[in-house]
Amino acid sequence: MEIIIQLLLVVVTTVSSHFIVKEIFGSNLLGLIGAMCGLVLGYVIIKAEEKLKDIPLKTIIGSMTGLVISLVVANLFISRLLLTIIKDIPITLPIYVLIYFVLGYMGFRIGAKKTQTLDLSKLPLFEKMDENENAKIVDTSAIIDGRIADACETGFVEGTFIIPQFVLYEIQHIADNQDPAKRIRGRRGLDVLHRLQKQTFVKIKIVDYDFPKLKDVDTKLIALAKKLNGKILTNDYNLNKVAELQGVEVLNVNQLATSLRPAILPGEQMNTRIMKEGKEHGQGIGYLEDGTMIVVDDAKKLLGKNVDVIVTSVLQTTSGRMIFAKIKEQAEGEYYSPDEYKNEEQVR
Repeated sequence: MEIIIQLLLVVVTTVSSHFIVKEIFGSNLLGLIGAMCGLVLGYVIIKAEEKLKDIPLKTIIGSMTGLVISLVVANLFISRLLLTIIKDIPITLPIYVLIYFVLGYMGFRIGAKKTQTLDLSKLPLFEKMDENENAKIVDTSAIIDGRIADACETGFVEGTFIIPQFVLYEIQHIADNQDPAKRIRGRRGLDVLHRLQKQTFVKIKIVDYDFPKLKDVDTKLIALAKKLNGKILTNDYNLNKVAELQGVEVLNVNQLATSLRPAILPGEQMNTRIMKEGKEHGQGIGYLEDGTMIVVDDAKKLLGKNVDVIVTSVLQTTSGRMIFAKIKEQAEGEYYSPDEYKNEEQVR
């Protein structure tokens, strides 16, 4: 539907410009040039619309209010003051353009800046526009982590993602850091934001709410969640606990990833590659595809090899899940009785 409306806009601007230029100059050739100008005008309007959609409404209202006030002041300045004082100097078109442009620019910029410092949510109109029951305020850690973008692409996660300006500033600061590791993490966060903006199941809304009295980003996130009656999306353990203590609902990416891991029970068989030595004597360490650590007894001698193991126990900790296992041959041998060994030899 949106594409149809945009095409209709381009058609209207193209055809209208053709006839307007043709009627003014009486030339079909100039009419075709006017049509081309109308086509370009339609394209510019569509691009301007895409940019304006990302600007908060109160910033647009503040800018327009400042512009109108400045133009009224410019008109009063020219008609009441300038024309009265300076009678001998003719007020030409360039002077009009200069005064209106300078004052209009100042009003537009000042209105946009001052509106950001105002809290308009207490007004009935803005309070109603800010209500969003399915709003999720996204933390810096969840953006840099990147897994939330993958979850959104599946369609299991939907709603409105609220990204405050102070979170964007924090990601930008990390991306500009001198430390190469931090700089890579920050740039990955910016890439994840671009991916989220292209999602069809979620709506990204960048807001300029700020709490000048609060210096810590986590504290600002909690305050914003209370203000918008939203949920915090994060994988920060400390933020999770502090927010829950203050009655704010938290969606933890790590908890989501843990809950989606397949259940593994003692006695199950799996294959893993022994990557390194364990802390205890003779142990070998392997990993599942999701990063879960597997501690295998007596597997130090099998470093760099794939081996079949039998799960003996599973330990769930706050930092993740650990699996303890034994080499398949050893685990099966422990369950054989001497009689079973004799029977097996007879079968052979």
